[in-house]
This record gives sequence, C-alpha cells and structure tokens, in this order.
Amino acid sequence: MTRSNRREAGRRRLAMRLPHMRTPIMEAREPWQLELFEAYQMAVEARDRLRRRGFNLKLVREYDETCVEIEQHVIDAMHEPSRTNYWMIP
Repeated sequence: MTRSNRREAGRRRLAMRLPHMRTPIMEAREPWQLELFEAYQMAVEARDRLRRRGFNLKLVREYDETCVEIEQHVIDAMHEPSRTNYWMIP
C-alpha cells in the first residue's frame, strides 16, 4: 500500500472508529495529521497480521494499545489543530 493510500485508509478507519470526530478527521489536511492517520493504519495492519498468524498474543495486545493511544492522540489533536507535530511532543 502506498503512503497516500495508507494515510487515507487510516483516515477512513479512524472516522469509523471515532464517529464523534468524523467531520474534523475527514477535513484534516495538515501534514502531521496525515502522519497520524498513516501511523494508525500501519499499527492496525501489523496487529491484524499478527492476529491472523495466531501467535504472540502479547505483541497483538501491544499493537492494540498502540492503536488506542493513536486514537486518543487524534482526538486531542483535532481539538488543537494548529500545533505542528503534536503527536511527537512528549
């Protein structure tokens, strides 16, 4: 999957997962927002691959936690869209 396809897949997946944030997610255009969408899609893809293989449930749980953390970053970031690289700030 290309980077732009992964970003859009992540955007759509997040919009479905966070229906109360659907409008700001679908309107997001900032590069750092798109990076969040891409990171989410990559985490979901990795988690799903591991889940299909049926082993290393600890790693599957870690990816689940990563997905939830990214979802929370998206929620927070949509409330503060002017902050660049928000998700990278500790």
